[in-house]
Amino acid sequence: MRAIRAMEFRDNFKEVCSRVASGETYVVARPHNENIVVLSEDEYNAMQKTARNLAYLEMLEESRRQIAEGRVIEKTMEELEEKAR
Repeated sequence: MRAIRAMEFRDNFKEVCSRVASGETYVVARPHNENIVVLSEDEYNAMQKTARNLAYLEMLEESRRQIAEGRVIEKTMEELEEKAR
């Protein structure tokens, strides 16, 4: 991860974008610690996928806990089929 001042980022926008597209990540320093991070779309998508996977794993763990505690509802196939109609 590279750090760059906002004015440098503005002045070298095209070069920074090329580096970001090649996999580098930048922290753009702004006044009052209102910094931003610039990363490629591929890296952003990977981070989003990781977050979704984590949320899904947490949901599965909660389901496992509920089963272990006996907090389940049992239905017969007939009850499920009736509800589907």
